[in-house]
Amino acid sequence: MSTDLFQAPDYFQLDELLNDEHKLVREAARDWVKREVSPIIEDSCQKAEFPKHLISGLADIGAFGPYIPAEYGGAGLDQISYGLIMQELERGDSGIRSTASVQSSLVMYPIFKYGNEEQRQRFLPKLASGEMVGCFGLTEPDFGSNPAGMVTNFKDMEDHYLLNGAKLWISNSPFADIAIVWAKNEQGRIKGLIVERGMEGFTTPETHNKWSLRASATGELVFDNVKVPKENLLPNKDGLGAPLGCLDSARYGIAWGTIGAAMDCYDTALRYSKQRIQFGKPIAGFQLQQKKLAEMITEITKAQFITWRLGVLRNEGKATTAQISMCKRNNVDMALTIARDARQMLGGMGITGEYPIMRHMMNLESVVTYEGTHDIHLLITGLDITGENAFK
Repeated sequence: MSTDLFQAPDYFQLDELLNDEHKLVREAARDWVKREVSPIIEDSCQKAEFPKHLISGLADIGAFGPYIPAEYGGAGLDQISYGLIMQELERGDSGIRSTASVQSSLVMYPIFKYGNEEQRQRFLPKLASGEMVGCFGLTEPDFGSNPAGMVTNFKDMEDHYLLNGAKLWISNSPFADIAIVWAKNEQGRIKGLIVERGMEGFTTPETHNKWSLRASATGELVFDNVKVPKENLLPNKDGLGAPLGCLDSARYGIAWGTIGAAMDCYDTALRYSKQRIQFGKPIAGFQLQQKKLAEMITEITKAQFITWRLGVLRNEGKATTAQISMCKRNNVDMALTIARDARQMLGGMGITGEYPIMRHMMNLESVVTYEGTHDIHLLITGLDITGENAFK
């Protein structure tokens, strides 16, 4: 079992812009990842198993709903603290960050923002403690980038709702206790429902044979005449803007998280380049290798600052959906490029489980697609700056 020697790069002293709470939160997450995630994550990926024993630890470090108020079990932290936790978790593995990101932004957030007080009191403390795990059902087999076309629907049966349809590519679904499901009512309006495991007709088949996010549990949500109590409808927001508001929070977390993956690849490549001897000297002494490393730290630094600024705007309630979209797109692309360059620097060793780079690269191939693909985010920026809608 290899020792986690990770050292985080901070080329422009970004730490000076963080307060003491930010640093304490980050260090707690970083120490936990080094102690609990790094020693087991390669084996979990090779076995394609989600390490469920980590759920309690994620709760202990405040990774579930860190910005949710303490009265509902959250830590009451700000948006930068949330981002730093996601950065450290994805430094460990994108799948572990996905679990926390879904729980926080796609399950707890909509219950907190769109739910009523009874729903908040009933679900949020258990989700924050890890006693309960949730998932988010928006994507369907035939509707990914166009969620408005969803066909999952529910009918008002007077004393309950009758839900039918299916969702696909759902993180946490195989073991989730609840699902936040977005479906159309009889008038075609999109609304959110809390669907609970054990409801008759509700099943969660697991997706197998993945080459990416292998330490994350992915599956489907299938609804066959599921009777959902009326008190499980999220009452305070509907329309497509409701699930997209959740995705804003999740994409913001991804923007921070992928910096962590990029940092891990850079740190691994830098350390390896100083130890690997070819032609009589460390490969760190060759121009092409220095070019790769210099470009890596430059792109990480740029991403750190745009993401920190986005966190400030989030704290002030000023961040726009388009700004979050730009940051998610930029940072995932940055991390993928760094992972590929780092893999080349390690040569054949870069594809082995002795180093984390190939695992990060495969994971990032999913992250660049989910919660808005690379090209869709490009068009969101295009719409924002031109006012012309290229989606229609």
